[in-house]
Amino acid sequence: MKCKILLAVLLAGILAVGGCGGNPKPQPSESSPSEYPNENTQPSTENQYSSNIEIIVEDDTNPPKEGMVRSRLTNEWVEKEVASTRPIAVMIPNESGAIPHYNLSKASVVYEANVEGRITRLMAVYEDWKDLERIGNIRSARTYYAYWAFEWDAFLVHFGGPYYINDLMAEETTENIDGLSGDGAAFYRTKDRSDPHNVYTDGSLLAQRITANKYSLEYRGMTEESHFHFASKAKPNALTQYGSGANNATYIDMSGCYPLTRCYFEYNEEDGLYYRFQHLSGGSDEPHTDADGTQLSFKNILVQYTKQEVLDDKGYLVLQCHDNTRDGWFFTNGKGIHVNWKKSSDYSATRYYDDNGNEITLNTGKTMICIVNENDSFTYR
Repeated sequence: MKCKILLAVLLAGILAVGGCGGNPKPQPSESSPSEYPNENTQPSTENQYSSNIEIIVEDDTNPPKEGMVRSRLTNEWVEKEVASTRPIAVMIPNESGAIPHYNLSKASVVYEANVEGRITRLMAVYEDWKDLERIGNIRSARTYYAYWAFEWDAFLVHFGGPYYINDLMAEETTENIDGLSGDGAAFYRTKDRSDPHNVYTDGSLLAQRITANKYSLEYRGMTEESHFHFASKAKPNALTQYGSGANNATYIDMSGCYPLTRCYFEYNEEDGLYYRFQHLSGGSDEPHTDADGTQLSFKNILVQYTKQEVLDDKGYLVLQCHDNTRDGWFFTNGKGIHVNWKKSSDYSATRYYDDNGNEITLNTGKTMICIVNENDSFTYR
């Protein structure tokens, strides 16, 4: 149920702001964007007043129908069976020959990180996946993606990988669907694009393979039931509690971290979502859309700095997924704050904390997690 609240704010005086130590720093702008981690610009913010503002507040205290529960991935209302079924985490390539994707926009959480050659690979975590018809395309895994899949107790869906993943995939607790290691029946190839970018799966095939492998569809109790902390739609987190520490962030440019895809996000005030764009080799900046034209959009964006090392002359990487404190950023509702992240074990959740040491609160909706090299930087404004 939605209720409309009409606010008429009367500005009766002038707010005078005084201080010491010089003038406040200017807002980031297109001509002088804030760059991280090399700078830590904290622009000033001012109270803004407007008359006759119509604010739509969604009352989401009760489920839309009986029996629905909160999703642990998005905090949206979902059927109880969906919430109790373990998610899938699908490895998806992102170079020019691999797009458009199919049903990527339906993922609840999407990770992006560099692999060899500075190309990026995505890992899409799906909650309500059983009825998805075409997922992918699908490529090989790397060890660091597996550690992020573990914290959701997700089935890692991939098509092979370098030998560096073998020991981790062979562990008794690892439950994966690998098209090159006995699970080929869960995948198929199409003729609409060239090899290797033509491998797909669907929810029905994955469910059959999970049953054949005698994996449990129910959560195994190995992960934390509460992964993210969420605010409701009725009481969203606008980051106002951070005052001037919350920077305006309606445009987030990740090209300094992902130099080939050069992706960026634009904030849409009308629906409160960040829409994803990217630039691929030989093309211009375009919306990142599925084959059906649906553009990828997110309520929350997390940027997570990691230590990275090159393993061999082929450029395979290892990323430090476990750490007790490292930098990051959190963006939502057109604002952003600095955070620190921690991950203590393989199946524990990655936790994000503000500069006061409090765990952050995400807003209800989908989340994009950009994993970047600690030596790279990005800009926003």
